Amino acid sequence: MSVSATTPDAAMPRALSPWLTFLFAASCGFVAANLYYGQPLAGLISADLGFSPAATGLIVTLTQIGYGLGLLLLVPLADLFENRRLILTLTVGSALALIGAAFSSTPGMFLTASLCIGLASVAAQVLVPFAASMAPDATRGQVVGNVMSGLLCGIMLARPFASLVAEASSWHMVYYVTAAVMIALGIVLRANLPVRVPHTKLRYGELLASMGHLAVNSRVLQRRALYQAGMFGAFSLFWTTAPLLLASPAFGISQSGIALFALAGAAGAIASPIAGRLADRGMTKVASTLAMLLGMGSFLISHFATDGSLTALVLLTAAAILLDFGVTTNLVCGQRAIYGLSPEHRGRLNGLFMATFFTGGAIGSALGGWAYATGGWTMAAWIGFCFPALAFLFFLTEGREK
Repeated sequence: MSVSATTPDAAMPRALSPWLTFLFAASCGFVAANLYYGQPLAGLISADLGFSPAATGLIVTLTQIGYGLGLLLLVPLADLFENRRLILTLTVGSALALIGAAFSSTPGMFLTASLCIGLASVAAQVLVPFAASMAPDATRGQVVGNVMSGLLCGIMLARPFASLVAEASSWHMVYYVTAAVMIALGIVLRANLPVRVPHTKLRYGELLASMGHLAVNSRVLQRRALYQAGMFGAFSLFWTTAPLLLASPAFGISQSGIALFALAGAAGAIASPIAGRLADRGMTKVASTLAMLLGMGSFLISHFATDGSLTALVLLTAAAILLDFGVTTNLVCGQRAIYGLSPEHRGRLNGLFMATFFTGGAIGSALGGWAYATGGWTMAAWIGFCFPALAFLFFLTEGREK
């Protein structure tokens, strides 16, 4: 199956107003944040519900598994079903899953809710290509960048938000509040989202089968997904191990202090619109080169950030910001490239792209925990350096490919 340009979808305006752009960005942020509330709360939830030490990791893992399944099984439905209805269905599903988590009284109940939270959170990955479909070719990168800035803010603010609310009240309250946010978001989206009816007439099984053809035949998709897998692997490794370093005797920073450190990462969100504009001007290769160099550089300077001094803390914060800038820039460039391939395949292309680099993130998290336990921050940082370094080496073989 080749990927080529097709007629834009009908029944949808071809331009985004500033309000609608903001709504897409904010919605992506609120939905994506649902994936990350459980990370800083895992210890509290485990102690309260009686998880065994070995099962505590499932609190985060089940959410990630659900999200991965959703990327492959639900996001492609954006090419088959009316998008507004699909987004509203997933948003309602998120609210119900969050309520289920809040009311959980046993490990089994909470893990089931975690899986469903991950599945429903792919609404964000239906919203992004939806916004891209409404943008003209000349400004599509800018629109994607603006929307992704909201998504990335949601990801980076979720952890400190959850930590601070739980510290002030309880972990249950985090899920009550966020369920209410999803209900309110659904009401706003229902009133404001336009209708987008895709032209695809495939059956669901045929739709999934077509993803295999896209994965095999689209060189742009393959390359951009693998570049971002390397970058996101580094990102996940850093944010898995940096809190461990900050909580170690060298720094001795409290949970609330680590939450504040995580806010530094949100600064990377400002790279999204910048990257989008560069991509719109045909500077994707320049932006991608800079992104991967920033990823490598962030881990190099972090080697000097282990003695617990103020200088070390400043260096680690700088590393977090540089890494997030690099990951964000490369992500927006990748999405701009794959969304330009074919309007009728955007849901499937996005699902494959996200699933591939999400796998890189899962590998980074797993290796980060092992590396830190085995060789401390030094070993973890060198492995983290290898992720963007390998992506960059692969990038250098691109030649004249776009």
